[in-house]
Amino acid sequence: MSSWNLDETYKTTAGSVAAGRAGTGPDLMLAHGWPWSSFSWHRVIPELAKFFTVHWYDMPGYGQSDKLEDQRTSLDVQGEVFAEMMTHWGLSKPSVIAHDFGGATTLRAHLLHGCDFEKYLLMNVVAMRPWGSDFFDHVGRHVDAFQGLPPHIHKAIVAAYITGALVNDIAVADHDALVAPWITEDGALSFYRQFAQADERYTAEVEPHFGEVRCLVKIVWGEDDPWVPLDRGKALHKLMPKAEFATIPGVGHMPQLEKSGAVLKETLSFLK
Repeated sequence: MSSWNLDETYKTTAGSVAAGRAGTGPDLMLAHGWPWSSFSWHRVIPELAKFFTVHWYDMPGYGQSDKLEDQRTSLDVQGEVFAEMMTHWGLSKPSVIAHDFGGATTLRAHLLHGCDFEKYLLMNVVAMRPWGSDFFDHVGRHVDAFQGLPPHIHKAIVAAYITGALVNDIAVADHDALVAPWITEDGALSFYRQFAQADERYTAEVEPHFGEVRCLVKIVWGEDDPWVPLDRGKALHKLMPKAEFATIPGVGHMPQLEKSGAVLKETLSFLK
């Protein structure tokens, strides 16, 4: 069975990224979000790989990719890196599944950098203003103070932050794997660096162009998302009225880990 792995490394303009591929068939790229990594797809990759050649990577600053001092990893950079990874893999028109900040990342790649997609599934994405939270804004204003926290307190913050995205329990091993990249020395610094670099102007730049998406689109939303509420998904659909729209009841911000079977049903019915 094909499974999630990170057995490739590619040097992008924003640092080296860890990447993986599995399966055979038409090309499909997965784009994770904040504060996740490509591991967030590990429960859906085996089934997707039965029908597609699935490509994924940890964004610069995330997961097992480079986390460097003074590294820029904001959404403008991530859009450029997505385009670089398409070129690296020789993909002219893959289908794309994007989650959370992966939405803004891939929308920038498509609408600003000329990347063509075959089909495009947006799941609980950050794509339009406003986004963030009071905690998000607070950390962004006090990054130096948070970067100086003792490791055990920092770990507790990361664990609680990740748990706050969920409305269902996930496997303990899955939760631990989501936390793990952020509790190394470089990971802790990178975690808070993401708050500091968050800037709504990078979604503002693409919002006027949502009607110019050049492929079939499906928007899928966990109905009980505590981070990016369902109303945001409905608002996005209004700006992409030709898109399909579906919800997954009883699911929070991480449908691919909370209810992977339902995600696969919505995904495969659209992509195949």
